[in-house]
Amino acid sequence: MKKFINEVKSLADPKDHHADHPTLPPQPHEPSAQGQFHLAPPTQLDLYRYRYQNGTNLGSVFCLESWLTGSMFPKGAGPSELDAATASVQEHGIEDARKKFEHHWHDYVTDADLDWLSKEAKCNSVRLPVGYWTLGPSFCRNTPFEHVAGVYENAWTAVMHLIARCRARHIGVLVDLHGVPGGINGSAHSGTSSGRAELWSNPAHQDQVIACLEIIAHALRDQENIIGMEVCNEADWAPSLWAWYDRAIAAVHKIDPELPIYLSDGWRLPDALNETAQRNSPATNLNPLIVDTHLYYCFSPSDTAKPPSDLIAAAGSALSSVPKQAGDVLSRGATAVAVGEYSSVLSEPSWSHVPASARPDLIRTFTQTQCATNHSRAAGAFFWTARMDWMPGGEWGFRAQVENKNLVAPSWLTLSVEEVKARIARAHEQAPGKRSETYAAHCGYWDQRGGQYDHSLFAAGWDAGFADALRLFGMRSETGLVGGDRIGSVDMWVLKRLRDAKVAGNRSAWEFEHGLRQGVRDFYGLVGVE
Repeated sequence: MKKFINEVKSLADPKDHHADHPTLPPQPHEPSAQGQFHLAPPTQLDLYRYRYQNGTNLGSVFCLESWLTGSMFPKGAGPSELDAATASVQEHGIEDARKKFEHHWHDYVTDADLDWLSKEAKCNSVRLPVGYWTLGPSFCRNTPFEHVAGVYENAWTAVMHLIARCRARHIGVLVDLHGVPGGINGSAHSGTSSGRAELWSNPAHQDQVIACLEIIAHALRDQENIIGMEVCNEADWAPSLWAWYDRAIAAVHKIDPELPIYLSDGWRLPDALNETAQRNSPATNLNPLIVDTHLYYCFSPSDTAKPPSDLIAAAGSALSSVPKQAGDVLSRGATAVAVGEYSSVLSEPSWSHVPASARPDLIRTFTQTQCATNHSRAAGAFFWTARMDWMPGGEWGFRAQVENKNLVAPSWLTLSVEEVKARIARAHEQAPGKRSETYAAHCGYWDQRGGQYDHSLFAAGWDAGFADALRLFGMRSETGLVGGDRIGSVDMWVLKRLRDAKVAGNRSAWEFEHGLRQGVRDFYGLVGVE
């Protein structure tokens, strides 16, 4: 009991990541979970990877887009990274072009920008698009970037420097391989203006991508604030997509089996969730797999024909397939989705349905509806985008939408350090009674149905879930940071703990999963976090 009280009151000492996992003492007629499992408490790395990711994109830093950073594109250049590099080399020569690009990589996102993201916007993560060219001249060989390879001599060093600057501010980084050899789609943000997605028709390109992923996985393996790696951006759904994903997953797994891997849904979210659920099983022991979906309401003909009210309703019902598939990892596998890109933008045809005076309020409602959906159904969300030449960016600008109070951070990230500690103390006081109540309800429900059960597994799961949620909620306050953290996807945390506990083969393992979920749920209920 003393050990658990100390854990709750002060949380585990940050240096003592190998302390025994805290458990509540057994109540009368309740089983003790102690000794049943040895589950190490969540670490700082777990916090970065499994908390709700309240983020933005750092777009057009290492993967240029002319509409965002026109200053990097000489007059007459096309819209892609390759166009910018080619025109810059032609205009300035390779050395001066390299200096121009290096200045952009190091200085476009300033320390003041990162401070604002962390302190004012309550941003705990960023998505960082990079291209295969960012890995340096050797990865430009035999690609359209070969003639400008010298520009990228120090590009990856700049990536690692930006990751370190984020780490200094407790910001996690999702490294997104936005541009792949041959192109995963035909858009200019894939790196070239070819208009073609040639990855699927060229085995050599596929081999190059795997080599890129291996190098990136090695480079990121020891970086504590890496929340995951995205193997490609906005993939076109192809017959070979998931076979290629399996190859990519296997390549990363050999290097870092714990690194979360983010997979583009190919614009078919329900199908992608089904695919990842099959692989996110306690039995497979693969990397955690999270589906990346992008939610825009301003591009498709069906969306541009709708008035804002219809699109607000659509934003409120987005991700509706996620709750239906989540909730039973042992039977169905784990499902999790992150919204890798979203914005506050609606098309001008949509705005034509309403008077101009209504626009500000509708933008706020539309954006806050998306926030509410993301907070309740996603493992995280990353607004597109944080920086552009035309700051603060209007409806594409993260800063503009935060300052206009349209983008709303999750409530738990705004709590003071004192409030976090006070809520943890109250949860501790109420925990024994809540444990007894929950355990009695579980036993009563199942015992009346008959059958053989091992309710001690439910108790063990509850203890683990409660203690895990508590520690993750309170870790920010250990370093004096405002806010608590909530688990982003309970499914993914359950998957991790089922693997840690090695209970999947037990016929009553479902009781451990149920207990774990209920322990998490009960803790959040006691601290007032939805």
